[in-house]
Amino acid sequence: MLFWPWFAWSGMDPAATGTGEHAEHWRPDPMHEYWDPGTYHQPERDRVEGIFKGEACLECHVVVTPGIVKDWRDSRHAQSKEPVLCPACHGEDHQKLSFPTPQTCGTCHPQRLAQMEEEKKYGFPSHALAMERAVDSKHFADKPKAEVASCLQCHSVATKCDSCHTRHRFDAAEARRPEACITCHSGPPHPDDESFFDSAHGRIYQQQGKQWDWRQPLAKGRYPAPTCAYCHMKDGNHQVADKAVWKFGIRQINPRSAENQIKRKRWLELCTDCHAPEVARRFFGELDAERSLAWDKLHGVERLLKGLRGEGRLTPTARERPPYPMDWLSRLWPRERIGFYEGQASAFYNVGTIERDYFDLWYFTNLGAYKGMAHGSKEMSGRFHQRMEVQVEAIRNEAERLRGQTGEKKDLKPLWMEGDYTEFNRDHN
Repeated sequence: MLFWPWFAWSGMDPAATGTGEHAEHWRPDPMHEYWDPGTYHQPERDRVEGIFKGEACLECHVVVTPGIVKDWRDSRHAQSKEPVLCPACHGEDHQKLSFPTPQTCGTCHPQRLAQMEEEKKYGFPSHALAMERAVDSKHFADKPKAEVASCLQCHSVATKCDSCHTRHRFDAAEARRPEACITCHSGPPHPDDESFFDSAHGRIYQQQGKQWDWRQPLAKGRYPAPTCAYCHMKDGNHQVADKAVWKFGIRQINPRSAENQIKRKRWLELCTDCHAPEVARRFFGELDAERSLAWDKLHGVERLLKGLRGEGRLTPTARERPPYPMDWLSRLWPRERIGFYEGQASAFYNVGTIERDYFDLWYFTNLGAYKGMAHGSKEMSGRFHQRMEVQVEAIRNEAERLRGQTGEKKDLKPLWMEGDYTEFNRDHN
């Protein structure tokens, strides 16, 4: 709400083009200058002119935006021996003001910026690559902006720091609380909120968290129970991709690889802050057993769908279904993909019912089963495994129905490629 006047005065070039692999196929909305300020922010040039020191900024903005000034005055920036004033982050020339980026913050916090950038070496998923992950997806450019705009609410964590440290207070105590994380880490694609609050750790936090001193660093012995930041940002480390042993649970990997053995060692060391080593090792045994059970179910469904594909019973076939407009490979070499591959989510908007049901099983329900066990909620993991069994049975019944058909073809519609909704998007994206 505080940035609405800035939005109204936006100086972003209306002819600005998109970014990413499909940049030529979409244009940014004005809000993009807040989601990706380093790329899209253009300073407002038709209002106030002049070079101003911090004291002058405060004198004016205590009237214009008093809430912002109050937040700043409550921050460590204001209370340090040498206060960090407005020009340090925005510049002094009112005709060239800028929105801070991670690189801006890195001028004073180089270690934290370097830690975040280090995530990139681990690949996806990571905060540092989140924006790239969004704009490089085919469906980001294909689908209407009303649908994909919400993606950047979270994926902009790569291009600005106020996703976790709300401006202008930038309070580390606020960022340490689990609510700072579950703003994005919630819902079916990443049910971290449900799994944490369903665990013993989460229940302790809900009962006692209001009394904890969140100003304390994330160090051993400081908190009665771990929260998101304690486990994933130990000692304030902004590199959070070095412990994910199962790649979100949606990609089967070798848990015994050298990389994963190192990650497991890190997790074990962390768990022993509060638990005996044998308890931590038992946790990993249970997690591995859960993953083995989940992948047995998923592989069984994959084999079923591959069999249907071989029999020509998956409709629409790859040649019948409309490809994404920018998917030139699918135009030249249309094929049904069964199982995991990079970017798979974008391929499941123009497929038949049974393939979509498999995607829901593999991506959403399987993910919930993994997250529950990984975050210490066996009960949640069990619920999602029960849901998986129901979905597996439904897919098997649908497969029997497809095999019982006499070969008649349904009237195949062009799905999302035609209609008012799609035509509007094609003309306005």
